[in-house]
Amino acid sequence: MKTSVSNRDGKSVIVLQGRFDFNAHREFREAVDQVVKDAAHDIHVDLAGVDYLDSSALGMLLMLRDRAKGASKEVALANARGSVKQVIDIANFGKLFALV
Repeated sequence: MKTSVSNRDGKSVIVLQGRFDFNAHREFREAVDQVVKDAAHDIHVDLAGVDYLDSSALGMLLMLRDRAKGASKEVALANARGSVKQVIDIANFGKLFALV
């Protein structure tokens, strides 16, 4: 998986591409560390380029949510579609994250 971080419109955006699974944990954790330290209040995770998401990825998103909450930041999941959106919906992540 490829991970990049950018700032857009006052938001920190983690852009993910490829398979979001346990093999991505190191890259994702580095991105989380970067955005939690950032001054931006909102954090968006752009899932448009993600073609696969598993339970370990859901756990990583929960870790991001907990770390962000500790830093008084909000997390939203953006551009989820297809099977990725289906997994997010089945896991009821719409109750835990803003979906944009």
